[in-house]
Amino acid sequence: MTPRLAWLAPALLLAPAVLLSSACTTRPAAGPLVTVPTPRVIVVTAAGARLPVTVELARSDEERTRGLMNRRELAPEAGMLFFFSENERRAFWMKNTLIPLDMLFIDDGGRVAGLVEQAEPLTTSPRDPGVPSRYVLEVNGGWAARHGVRPGDRIEFENVPRY
Repeated sequence: MTPRLAWLAPALLLAPAVLLSSACTTRPAAGPLVTVPTPRVIVVTAAGARLPVTVELARSDEERTRGLMNRRELAPEAGMLFFFSENERRAFWMKNTLIPLDMLFIDDGGRVAGLVEQAEPLTTSPRDPGVPSRYVLEVNGGWAARHGVRPGDRIEFENVPRY
């Protein structure tokens, strides 16, 4: 082979591979868009107010441990719903949590059993309202007072899979 055509040999060897790889690529089939419903908790106060909160779900040990740590902000009507398998006393801390939070402790019957308001960020002291709960809803600090939420208020779950 002449030096002028030396570049051609590698190109000829690669050509079938390039053609084969382009012939074997597939495009995903277009299908209908699936909309996943947004999970929400509705707090129904004794006064009849319906307060929707869009929630992230914390169902595994890892998700519950991480919680809202290292968040610099939380949307005004957003929160995190913690699931537990049993109705029992729970204590929460604020380790690595950068924003103050209110915690609504919710019993098996779907009622606010206890509240911790304005939990101080970056602390490890346990927050325990002294009552059993199956779920805990964390929202921005001051949310419960602003909306008049109290123990005994009713909770409704929308698009929230049960534990």
